[in-house]
Amino acid sequence: MKIGFVGLGQMGAAMAANLMKAGHEVTVWNRSPAKADALVAAGATLAVTPAAAAQGAVVMTMLADDAAVEAVVFGDGGILGAPALHVGHSTISVALAERLAAAQPGAYVSAPVFGRPVAAEAAKLFVVAAGADALIDRCAPLFAAIGQRFFRVGDAPQAANLVKLCGNFLIMSVVEGLAEAMTLAEKGGVGREALLEVLMSTIFGAPVYQIYGDILVNDRFEPAGFPAPLGLKDMGLVAAAAHGAQVPMPVLGIVRDHLLSVIADGGTERDWSSIAAIVRRNAGMG
Repeated sequence: MKIGFVGLGQMGAAMAANLMKAGHEVTVWNRSPAKADALVAAGATLAVTPAAAAQGAVVMTMLADDAAVEAVVFGDGGILGAPALHVGHSTISVALAERLAAAQPGAYVSAPVFGRPVAAEAAKLFVVAAGADALIDRCAPLFAAIGQRFFRVGDAPQAANLVKLCGNFLIMSVVEGLAEAMTLAEKGGVGREALLEVLMSTIFGAPVYQIYGDILVNDRFEPAGFPAPLGLKDMGLVAAAAHGAQVPMPVLGIVRDHLLSVIADGGTERDWSSIAAIVRRNAGMG
């Protein structure tokens, strides 16, 4: 299949590479063209505009935020009106997802992903898709090339974005809970690693606890798999969705404040899980 891929950060570059490995013909575009060099060397075609990358069957976008997606879709040289089906993998607001669906009737699928860069490289992402069934069916081979499983969550594309925001909120809630529990245990004389072993061997054996528990035990916050500013952006999107739905989320306020503290301390390049350092500092452990 002839595929365009727009946005070549850690996640996007890995996803595009896996599409190529699966035998798809891939054309790429990135605001900083140098990020496409490795893919072009491996056989991808470099497009001069997002629209030029959207001349095949499907164009997939993986961008940092609402503003980046708006620029690529609605800006000069944008993909709006191009022949390709647009599959949006970015974590964006529910409101923007609604706008994208309205602007691209019958030609838009929301498909945000769960998984850090190492999962993207291994084609082990989880894809959450929403849109018309026929469009999702068309994308199924592409989802298989980048992930281990995909889920259908509704006909309205914005449903997938809401699921993604809920998931990211839960990840941050897990990190906050782990950080508080580890800090309490350590201050009481039980090492973080010992606590994690007990938790993982009993009732907290889910991958999210293992992945982030290991990061917290080792204070491995750099290089960031997901930088704190992007985490703060996502929690802002959750807050907007909660406000619109009139859903109080008190834990959200805590994790947002801790992310703000990380960034205010100069942690713009640290992983979003580095909120654990704020928890430790607040307990006199940092």
